[in-house]
Amino acid sequence: MATYAAPVRRTAVLADLLPGTLVRDVSLVLGGAGLIGLLAQLSFHVAGSPVPVTGQTFAVLLVGASLGFRRSLAATALYLLGGLAGVPWYAGHAHGLVTASFGYLVSYVVVAPVVGALAARGGDRTPFRTVATMTLGTLLVYAIGVPWLMVDLHVGFRTGYDYGMKDFLVGDALKVLLAAGLLPAAWKLVRR
Repeated sequence: MATYAAPVRRTAVLADLLPGTLVRDVSLVLGGAGLIGLLAQLSFHVAGSPVPVTGQTFAVLLVGASLGFRRSLAATALYLLGGLAGVPWYAGHAHGLVTASFGYLVSYVVVAPVVGALAARGGDRTPFRTVATMTLGTLLVYAIGVPWLMVDLHVGFRTGYDYGMKDFLVGDALKVLLAAGLLPAAWKLVRR
C-alpha cells in the first residue's frame, strides 16, 4: 500500500519563514521601506560629489534578499513614492525630486526585485553566491544612477564616474562583504 506524503513547501527567501500572509506581507513591505529610510540617514557627503555615501544601498540589498521579488518591489516603490510625496526619509531627511542622486533611488525599484529573485534561487545561501548576487545588485545601482547623474549635471562619463562611482566602490565592496556574512549566517541560524 502506497503512502501519501504532503508536498514540502520550499522556502524561497527569509521572509517566507514567517507565518501569515497578507498582514505579514504588508508589515514586511512597510518595514522594508522603513529600514531603507532609516539607513539612508547614515549618510555623509563626499567632497566634490553631489551624491552622499549612505546605508541605503545596503538596506536595499538586504530588503531584496530577505523579502524576495514582489515584497521588495513593493517596499522600494513605497520608499521612492513616499519620498516623492513628502516623507523625509531620503538621505539627510530629504524628500521630493532630489535631482542628481535621484537615479540611484530609482534604481532601487529594479535592484531589490532582481536581488530578491536571485535570493529565491539560492543566491543568498553561501558567502560566494551572496557576493555574486550583491555585486550584481550594486552594479545595477551604478548602471542606473550614474547615467541619471550624467544627464542631470550635463557631464560626460569620466565626470559621472568621478562624481557618482569612484569614491563609492570601496564602501560598496564592504557592504557586499557584510551581506555575504549576514545572509548565509541567517540561513544557518533558521535551519537549526
